[in-house]
Amino acid sequence: MWLVVAATFFTFYFGFIQIRGFSHAIKLVKGDYSDPNDAGEVSHFQALTTALSGTVGLGNIAGVAVAVGIGGPGATFWMILAGLLGMASKFTECTLGVKYRNEYPDGSVSGGPMYYMSKGFAERGLPGGKFLAVLFSIFCILGALGGGNMFQANQAHAQIAGIVGDFPGFITGIIFAGVVFAVIVGGIKSIANVTEKVVPFMGVLYVGAALIILLVNYDKIGWAFGQIFEGAFTGLGVAGGFVGALIQGFKRAAFSNEAGVGSAAIAHSAVRTKEPITEGYVSLLEPFIDTVVICTMTALVITISGILVMNPETGQFLLNDAGTSIRTVGDVSGVSLTSAAFATGFSWFPYVLAVAVILFAFSTMISWSYYGLKAWTYLFGEGKTQELTFKIIFCIFIVIGASASLGPVIDFSDAAIFAMAVVNIFALYFLMPIVKRELASYIKRLNAGEFKVFKH
Repeated sequence: MWLVVAATFFTFYFGFIQIRGFSHAIKLVKGDYSDPNDAGEVSHFQALTTALSGTVGLGNIAGVAVAVGIGGPGATFWMILAGLLGMASKFTECTLGVKYRNEYPDGSVSGGPMYYMSKGFAERGLPGGKFLAVLFSIFCILGALGGGNMFQANQAHAQIAGIVGDFPGFITGIIFAGVVFAVIVGGIKSIANVTEKVVPFMGVLYVGAALIILLVNYDKIGWAFGQIFEGAFTGLGVAGGFVGALIQGFKRAAFSNEAGVGSAAIAHSAVRTKEPITEGYVSLLEPFIDTVVICTMTALVITISGILVMNPETGQFLLNDAGTSIRTVGDVSGVSLTSAAFATGFSWFPYVLAVAVILFAFSTMISWSYYGLKAWTYLFGEGKTQELTFKIIFCIFIVIGASASLGPVIDFSDAAIFAMAVVNIFALYFLMPIVKRELASYIKRLNAGEFKVFKH
C-alpha cells in the first residue's frame, strides 16, 4: 500500500503522465531526439532494456504464480492496476536519477536515489538527505543480493531440476556465477550490450509461448477475464477473497516492476541525455511492459489452464495437476506452478519456459549487480578495487541462492526491497516539485520546437 498510495498520488500530481506521455516515450526510445554527443554511457533503448532486464525477471513468472495461487485470478486485476499507477512513480524517480547523477571525466556516470537524496535535499535546504542516501545504499546492496540475485538463482535451479531431475543447487549456482561475472566485469556498457539483445528476445519468447497457450484455449479467454474481474471485487472464499486478491496483486506487482523502489533510477541514470525529463518519459514504458503485458500473460495462462481449483468450503486454491492429483498451492514453488500451467497446452512447453526462466534470471542478476555496485561505490568510494570486491561478493551469493530453500529467500528479498521503497518514496514526496518544474520547462520547449529530431 505504501507503494500504491504513492503511485496514485504521483499519477494525479503529474496529471496522468502515463497517458499523456506514452507516445512521446516511444519516440524517445526510437532515438528521435537522441544526440550522440550528450553526456552518458548508454542510449535510451539500452537504459530501458537494462532496467527492464532487472524487472522482467522471475517476479513475472514465479511472483505472479504466487499471487494467483493465493489470491486467485482476481489478483491479476490489482496487479495490472498497480502496474499502470506505478508508471508515474518510475517517471518521478528516473527523472531525478538523471538530474542529480555524478558525471566523471572518463565519461562514466553514477546516479540513483542515493545521489538525488543527498544533492536534492541539500538544494531544497532540507536536512537528512545524506542519512537517507546511506540508508538506501545499505538496503539496495541487501536487495541486490536477495531479490536481484539469490531469488533468481533459486527459481532458475528449481525449473532446471524440474526438467532434468534433482541435483545439487550449487552446481547451477557456480555455472550462473561464472557467466554473470564474465558480463558484469565489463561495467554498464557491457551489461547494456547484453541486455539490449537478451531482453527483446526473452520477452518475445515468453509472450509468444503464452499466446500459443491462449490461442489453443481461445474459447476460454472471455471466461478467464470474467474470473479475474469477479475475483477482484467479490469474496471468493477466505484465502482468495477481496483482501487476498488485493494484497497479493499489489505485492507481486511491486516486487515485479519495482516502481517506487528506486532501483531502476540507477540504470536510467547512465543514459546519454542532457534533459533529465526524457528518461522519466522512457521509464513510463517499463511497468507497462513488465506488469501490464508480461504479468497478465502469466496470470491468464494459469487461469485458463484450469490448474487451480478452489475448495468451496475453505476458499483455498488447490493445484489440480493434470487432473490426477490435487495438492495445495503451498506445496509447489512459484515457477513450478507456472510450468505446470504451460504443460497443459503442450507437454514440451516447460522446456521453452526453462529457457525463458534462465534468461530472465540471468538478465535480472546482471542488472541488479549494477544497482548493488553503485550503492556499494557510493558508500565505499569509486575505484577498481571497490568494484571488483562487490562483484566477487555478488557472484558468491548466486551460489548460496541456488542452494537455499525458497521461503527464507523470498522473505529476505521482500524485506530488503520494501526497505528500499520506504526510504525512496519518502524522498520522492519532498523532491517531486523539482520534477514538476522540469516537466513544465521541457513541454514548453518541446511545443516551441526547440529540440532537434534526429533521423535514423
